[in-house]
Amino acid sequence: MLTAVAVFVARADEKVTFELNAPMIVTEGEAFRAEFALNAKPDDKSFVPPSFDGFDVLAGPATSQGSSISIVNGSMTKSINYSITYVLLPQRSGELRIGEAEVAVDGVTYRTRQTPIEVRAASGQGQGAGATSGQSRNESNESLEVRAGNQIGKEDVLLRLALSRRTVYKGEPIRATLKLYSRVNVAGSEGAKMPAFNGFWSQQLDVEQGPFRETLNGKVYEAYTIAEYLLYPQQSGRLSIEPSELTVFVQVVVQNSRNYDPFFGGGREIYNVRRALRTPEVTVDVKEFPAGAPASFTGAVGRYTMEAKLSTESVSANSAANIDVRIAGSGNLKFMQAPSLTLPSSFELYDTKTTEQIHTGANGSTGYRSFEYPFIPRAEGEYTLAPIEFTYFNPESAQYVTLRSEEFSISVMPDTKAAGAPSGTIVSTGVRKEDVRLLGSDIRFIKLGRPALRHNVTPLVLSPLYWAIMAAMVLIAVVVFYALRKRMRDSRNTALVHARRANKVAVQRFRKAAAYMKEQNRRAFYEEMLRALWGYISDRFNIPVADLTKESIREELSRRGAIEQAHEITEIISMCEEAQYSPVATTTMDEVYGKGIDVVSKIESIVKK
Repeated sequence: MLTAVAVFVARADEKVTFELNAPMIVTEGEAFRAEFALNAKPDDKSFVPPSFDGFDVLAGPATSQGSSISIVNGSMTKSINYSITYVLLPQRSGELRIGEAEVAVDGVTYRTRQTPIEVRAASGQGQGAGATSGQSRNESNESLEVRAGNQIGKEDVLLRLALSRRTVYKGEPIRATLKLYSRVNVAGSEGAKMPAFNGFWSQQLDVEQGPFRETLNGKVYEAYTIAEYLLYPQQSGRLSIEPSELTVFVQVVVQNSRNYDPFFGGGREIYNVRRALRTPEVTVDVKEFPAGAPASFTGAVGRYTMEAKLSTESVSANSAANIDVRIAGSGNLKFMQAPSLTLPSSFELYDTKTTEQIHTGANGSTGYRSFEYPFIPRAEGEYTLAPIEFTYFNPESAQYVTLRSEEFSISVMPDTKAAGAPSGTIVSTGVRKEDVRLLGSDIRFIKLGRPALRHNVTPLVLSPLYWAIMAAMVLIAVVVFYALRKRMRDSRNTALVHARRANKVAVQRFRKAAAYMKEQNRRAFYEEMLRALWGYISDRFNIPVADLTKESIREELSRRGAIEQAHEITEIISMCEEAQYSPVATTTMDEVYGKGIDVVSKIESIVKK
């Protein structure tokens, strides 16, 4: 006889939640229920009720507890529902708030949020009756769809972009939050258009979407966070953030007396009403840095500290050492440049190595950036290295702050490896090892005997070959001279350099986008396509990215005869921006990729003509 034994594992690691469930809008004199819901069993006598200022407590607290067990594939899950209910009566109209409640589970304290409730003044009975009769009279002439749309007020659903501040300095972070405010039931959305943030460097943040109960213009809404960004203005002046757009579907219940049955009731129909929302245009005043910036200021904004240390105080000539500089704090860390380092002429400085650890949150970027300066001294002696200076701008005090390290003293000893070299080796301080050579093999023994000299051939200086070689050398020197001069002139022309490498850089970004497309990484693909298109236009026509807009792209390409391509590239940019945030794919990555490559190729062929 076989016995089957099933082992069930109960999982109780569910995250504890403690929330208040209460209506958003009530009428003065109307009682309602406020329920504190907890998905765990609380500790004994740990519940602390909130403040009910403005309400009369008619009943409560009444507690109830329930549990459920589910078994799936041999795994048992147990859930607990614990609730504490009050019956409240508002004392006046206006906005009232239920304070924070508190409860403990296994010694850990949990709190609810302060919850606003909008209390409307009670309307007269005669007015309500008149409205009902009027509705009955007009129902035959007014379609149900129109009635459903009329039930949604102008301010029942709103789209708003909120900024943490409106006046900042260049490089000072701003938090931008796009929210949907609703007093009705929103069933879905489509056609989201996010702002381009022209003139800003933007980074999207991870946020909790909600809903959260908030008060806007004296009315209580359920607020949903659609997106949140951290913005760094890259230019001064008044910058405008273009409006965001979103289409939502609002569910409305319409009473239809024609379908009403006196026995079964009913007579209600649900309609999805389409509403197109748009945020107002938002402007930001960006102030330029004050005059008199120190030479060591390179655009760092925020509050920082600096540490600098020399790896060793004694080193042999032709051996490596380094200086490490660590700058930590909060601000525009991603744009920070390495401080300049001045070394003696006998020191060789190599490429600076940068490491960083940056955390981006709602209040800006915090962390550090470290810079390692490797160098090799070539001559022995005692040296004093100049201190390192780093200047940042503090927007709170509106002042420049200069951080300065101490002077570094370093002793450079003779090269010990060169001192042990074999005899016959010439060692000179400051001379590279590869330049040191052995002597003794370049002297020939004198030939003895009577010399027999005779003229064997015509001297080279008198031959035609000599003059042909000289002419060729002069010609080559002239060609090289003009080629080098043209190259130096072109290298100074940054616009020409950017224009020549525009197509090459765009191709590299297209390849990276193709790799994301193979991985089916939609977000990364569309971000890389935007970088490729914006970057190509910026490099090709020498327009800073911060100054680029779709309108400026159309004007520039139209001026150069690429009118059709101007509309194509702005359309592709709009497709990429929409696809980044739209949950429904309106276009394929293959289509966008092919159109992007094609339009860049057309622009190249037209502009080069």
